[in-house]
Amino acid sequence: MDTLNSFLLWIDGFLGSAAYFPFLLLGVGAFFTIYLGFPQVRYFGHAWRVVTGKYDRDSDPGDTTHFQALSTALSGTVGTGNIGGVAFAIFLGGPAALFWMWMTAFLGMTTKFVEVTLSHKYREKTADGTMAGGPMYYMDKRLNMKWLGILFAIATVISSFGTGNLPQINNIAQGMEATFGIDPMVTGGVLAFLLALVILGGIKRIAAVTSRIVPVMSVLYVVGALGVIFYNADNILPSLGAVFADAFTGSAAAGGFLGATFAYAFNRGVNRGLFSNEAGQGSAPIAHASAKAHEPVSEGMVSILEPFIDTILICTLTGLAILSSGVWTEKHENQFQRTDTVFLAGHYTDTNEADRQQLFAYINKTGEHQLKFYSGTVQVVEGVSTSPGYTVLSARSVAEDVRFSVGSEEHLYTGPMLVKDGRIEDDSIIVTGKSLIHSAELTTLAFTKGFMGEFGQYIVSIGLLLFAFSTAIAWSYYGDRAMIYLVGYRAIMPYRVCYVFGFFWASFSDTTLIWNLSAVTIVLMTIPNLLGILMLRKEMKQTVNQYWVDFEKEQAGETVESSGK
Repeated sequence: MDTLNSFLLWIDGFLGSAAYFPFLLLGVGAFFTIYLGFPQVRYFGHAWRVVTGKYDRDSDPGDTTHFQALSTALSGTVGTGNIGGVAFAIFLGGPAALFWMWMTAFLGMTTKFVEVTLSHKYREKTADGTMAGGPMYYMDKRLNMKWLGILFAIATVISSFGTGNLPQINNIAQGMEATFGIDPMVTGGVLAFLLALVILGGIKRIAAVTSRIVPVMSVLYVVGALGVIFYNADNILPSLGAVFADAFTGSAAAGGFLGATFAYAFNRGVNRGLFSNEAGQGSAPIAHASAKAHEPVSEGMVSILEPFIDTILICTLTGLAILSSGVWTEKHENQFQRTDTVFLAGHYTDTNEADRQQLFAYINKTGEHQLKFYSGTVQVVEGVSTSPGYTVLSARSVAEDVRFSVGSEEHLYTGPMLVKDGRIEDDSIIVTGKSLIHSAELTTLAFTKGFMGEFGQYIVSIGLLLFAFSTAIAWSYYGDRAMIYLVGYRAIMPYRVCYVFGFFWASFSDTTLIWNLSAVTIVLMTIPNLLGILMLRKEMKQTVNQYWVDFEKEQAGETVESSGK
């Protein structure tokens, strides 16, 4: 696990965590925003009218309505990114990360408009009579770059596991265990069975399920979040102030939080923003390709709403609930993730300013620290270390009240424990204690600090269950459309079987490892898609202009030809 996690972090250093990536993602969004004249603002009202079906035709080709396509795409984006992803971004970058999530969403509204329009324009009908589309089709049919389409499709299949499958069930299982004490393997087994029942029915069953789940889960979650925010009303303005004040400076140390540089907050905010709303990733166009529409731009209009609902509304509520409740700076009793824990040589505390500076430099990778990994034998008596000379760092914080056990937390360990290069050699040893927490566990805790008290954790668990399960459903569809492009219709069933098995496996796997895998797979799709839509910038502008010409003619009662492919 340690080796795999290190490999993923190494790969991520060239992709999502590389200095160029946030600038590429935001830069493409900013370019199209200016190039197309701020469509996310000018077309916002029109988008709502399109999604209500005001301009629909019964003869429009496709498999789903605009609303069902939006619901399917939203179910693919509104998931753990809104619950665990926001918490993870704040955990890594502090309040400043939320600001950069907002920026990713605002510019991403245009990016999604472009990618959905172009993908819908070049969709095609498959052997089973359903529509298939996505960036691989415009790359192949319009750019004549089949190799890029193949590369994107392969990345989509990989990302269907890394984005839509593994992190979703992992967070569901984590939340169900924390709230109800249900074994993660049981949660994984039951939901894997239900997932199989849904995805084997194809896009029409998927659309029917997601169009019912998305509205219900959104209302439930919003009510719970507002209950926390207004309960901590005195902290709303200070929290918002920190978001804006830290945006260009980084977040200072607070409580157990050791601080984050501007570069780290910027990168993590943009990266988590992408995970949440997927604008630029090229995933949503696959869902929108199924929509009934005679004009590709009309479906592009619908997609403008996704980053707004997903990030600017839902993620903001999550972020404010976490920040206003103050739980993000507090250490809490938890079982430490192996990949999240390291032993450092020497004794350090987060109450000493000199130690803070060293620890800050270490966790933010500034290269200005003198910390080294601890190696040696630690003597443990009834779960408590009797050996000096080291500091346990867990979840980017100095751990307290550390205990060691074997098999379960109740069986305290006694004997020698070998630590090599900062890691415990014996994988069977469980480490518990107080540290910062992140992901769904942090959001769950924040929701207990509101009007609903302890009942708030059930809102998160149920919301997470619905959010993440619907995301897994939507991403199974993205993956099987990619398999159709790569191999053909015969590949769908083997893919779905593997998808369900992966869903079960991730329910009891390491959370940090899962998040690092997701960070890598997202970018594998995003980079080729961003380059592709940039190459078609002129066609996009012409397509939008022609849409408005045809729209005005239709409103005047004239007949126009479809401007589809």
